[in-house]
Amino acid sequence: MSGARRFSSLGVMSALPPVRVLVADDHTVVRQGIVNMLNSSDEVEVVAEASDGAEAMRRALETRPDVAVLDVSMPRLNGIEAARRIHEALPQTRILVLTMHDEEEYVVRIVRAGASGYILKDGVVSELIAGILAVSRGQPYFAPETIAARARCVSQGPGPAEIDPYESLTDRERDVFQLIVEGMTNAQVGAVLVISPKTVDNHRTRLMEKLGLHSVAELVRYAAKNHRVS
Repeated sequence: MSGARRFSSLGVMSALPPVRVLVADDHTVVRQGIVNMLNSSDEVEVVAEASDGAEAMRRALETRPDVAVLDVSMPRLNGIEAARRIHEALPQTRILVLTMHDEEEYVVRIVRAGASGYILKDGVVSELIAGILAVSRGQPYFAPETIAARARCVSQGPGPAEIDPYESLTDRERDVFQLIVEGMTNAQVGAVLVISPKTVDNHRTRLMEKLGLHSVAELVRYAAKNHRVS
């Protein structure tokens, strides 16, 4: 399909190749529905799928899509963290978030992670395609409900009171953080990350020191309060 002439969503003949897209969502039925809808358009081609944030990162590195469509709430690596890592590793890949969350906190975090767009799942298919095409051209695309939060995020950097100690965590500490909050033991975390339980314990100790926390219960409460988990 690459290089073929096609009609755009505005009905104008175009010789542009389709926008190459990665779709990441942990709900299989939802993800497959999105993929089928996108593949029905001549303007978009889904080149990869992922069921969690870690897989999204791996598949992005493998396929180098033009746009990564990410859900916020995903296991192993949440959408915000996946967006940050994909943006850092592949700055040419635009990030578009498709989620049910319309809270300002999520919008602010995802913009700071490098996302170019934010669309709610209750929108129509044409909006998703319009968002993909817009961000692929380097234009921001935000649902009306999230525009105000995005504008505040862009115009105001984080003040001293807003600086979250979570930002000081290393990538590996963030991996351990999420898996512990999801209820895994050190041994289970080690199996997922392919490291020893002792190494997991070391990361766990350091991250809790950085966050000023003293128990898993405190860690879970912190994660929920700060929208750091699904």
